[in-house]
Amino acid sequence: MIVKRLLDTISECTECAQHFNHKPNPVLTANPKSKIIIIGQAPGSIVHRTGIPWDDKSGENLRSWMGIEKKDFYNEEKIALLPMGFCYPGKGKSGDLPPRKECAPLWHSQILTQMKEVRLILLIGKYAQDYYLGQHKKRTLTETVKNYAQYLPEYFVLPHPSPRNNIWQAKNPWFKENVLPELKLKINQNLNPAESF
Repeated sequence: MIVKRLLDTISECTECAQHFNHKPNPVLTANPKSKIIIIGQAPGSIVHRTGIPWDDKSGENLRSWMGIEKKDFYNEEKIALLPMGFCYPGKGKSGDLPPRKECAPLWHSQILTQMKEVRLILLIGKYAQDYYLGQHKKRTLTETVKNYAQYLPEYFVLPHPSPRNNIWQAKNPWFKENVLPELKLKINQNLNPAESF
């Protein structure tokens, strides 16, 4: 299987090793049958240690937003978890460093071209939206998310579900009221199309 060989190759990638104070540990999942791809930022320190994508409070929040259980979230035939940077980038002055820029251009297209059953891609946070939307993104992340419908049916744009973004959510009640119900609907439609009719 080409995807399996790719993942094996990526697991040994040292492209960015010189930039880390730790051993590279690429964390991602993908399967040729995946229906939804979640493209986030990069693993945090907890995920770096466990090797399980979204194995932290941000992951709990994201699953809640999506209205999905862990068993489905981690079912690779349903959902692929593909961050912009596969390895934990390390700590910066105010939180984690940005994902390494080498990763997505090097690996994403190789993986995505092998995934023929994808119905929806979630672009989570500024880095994923900058990379995949390019000039079609809005001036700010808030404006991009507010105009989420413009990017459907291919992409669903979201802020990062980190607890750090609770203040943003409080300032933007439309997100919980308007965007999250639509997100849950799209997730269900794409994972359970027979139930959507």
